[in-house]
Amino acid sequence: MSDKENENNHTDLIKKINALSESLGFKNGEKTILEIKNTEDPHIKQLILKSGEWGDDKPMFAIDAEDGKRAYAFIPADTFAQIVNALKAAQTENFNLKLEKTIWQHVPADFEDVWVVAMDQIKKLTQSQKGNKPISIDLDKLIRDIKKEHPNLFINLKDLYAHHPMLGNEG
Repeated sequence: MSDKENENNHTDLIKKINALSESLGFKNGEKTILEIKNTEDPHIKQLILKSGEWGDDKPMFAIDAEDGKRAYAFIPADTFAQIVNALKAAQTENFNLKLEKTIWQHVPADFEDVWVVAMDQIKKLTQSQKGNKPISIDLDKLIRDIKKEHPNLFINLKDLYAHHPMLGNEG
């Protein structure tokens, strides 16, 4: 890659880094940018401070000098752990909301009882899996199966309409 192409790529990457930094709430001078250069030893890379300061608790951005198209973000391990925990919590909340919505769509007689049965079934499914692989659960099928096994946990709208004097056949 020519020096001119490399410089243009670096400019584009710095623009992206600046936009990301702004979206994270960093002011223009509050970010650290490093350049990653190869050395004669293929197992050793050199980090060169381009702007900002070493030892800051904020993310550091690094640009691969040889490639010119790649940028990396370095963050403290505790910050990374917080991000992973926040993502797991958001994933759990999202799953719970989807399960709640699916249960309500099947018109439960007692939501909490259906929730307990569903969570028990989910626990059994996850325990039957080997390793820590994420599993995919068809929530609609799960609730339909629970409805077949435990019809008393759900309101049967057909029966309700059939016995209603204004809506059903009785009168």
